[in-house]
Amino acid sequence: MYGWIWRHLPGNALVRALISLVLVLAAVFVLFQYVFPWAEPLLPFGDVTVDDN
Repeated sequence: MYGWIWRHLPGNALVRALISLVLVLAAVFVLFQYVFPWAEPLLPFGDVTVDDN
């Protein structure tokens, strides 16, 4: 999969590396800004089985 993406990016190796970095940063941004906040209420992180005693 990564090879397919790498072959389809334009430019030489440096330009491809910069475009890849921008794509990874954009994916991380979208995950932290939209996906994780949307999914957080659906996850069972607040369901603890240990009491405070």
